[in-house]
Amino acid sequence: MTKEQFIEALKKINIQLTVQQIDQLEKFYLLLLEWNEKMNLTRITNREEVYLKHFYDSLTLVQALDLKQEATLCDVGSGAGFPGIVLKIVFPQLKITLLDKLQKRVNYLNEVIRILNLKEIVAIHTRAQDYKTQTFDIVTARAVANLSALSDYCLPLVKPKGHFVAMKGHIEEELLGLDEHLQQHHAEIDQIVSFKLPYEESVRNLVVIKKL
Repeated sequence: MTKEQFIEALKKINIQLTVQQIDQLEKFYLLLLEWNEKMNLTRITNREEVYLKHFYDSLTLVQALDLKQEATLCDVGSGAGFPGIVLKIVFPQLKITLLDKLQKRVNYLNEVIRILNLKEIVAIHTRAQDYKTQTFDIVTARAVANLSALSDYCLPLVKPKGHFVAMKGHIEEELLGLDEHLQQHHAEIDQIVSFKLPYEESVRNLVVIKKL
């Protein structure tokens, strides 16, 4: 996916980027490359693949929730900054907390935040199950763990009537046994949004779980 294809594909999911946002995403890509030489952030480094499999994929969250209003959002296991950093660039009104268990990744995330001059976003060195500071309107996790484990980690971070969205590929097996975990946390599946990434056609599912 070229940058131009990326911009056009986003229009189809009702995202119109500003010149500043396009510039910030490109700077983010260059920072990702720079830091990836020092530590293992991602095996995907080709520009067109990053724009599709990281940037576009992160923004597909808009197909599950309205991200244009003010809300607090926690990205669990943020890693290289997906989806959290991308969401902050495109939806600057979101107040975002990035959690990661590795200090060196948190150092990288904080450097990206500083260089891109992003406000109301913080990266914290902790595991989700150890974070007790606040709860959030939205909690998301992308490519972190199976759904049952993720629910146990993430649902305690969700406000009542808030949402946890697991960003997954194939989910059929992971849905087995999930109900028991959801009942423990007074939550239920609100919807599952299924689609394929443009151009390469890989399967994606947004599992939207609502805290009751």
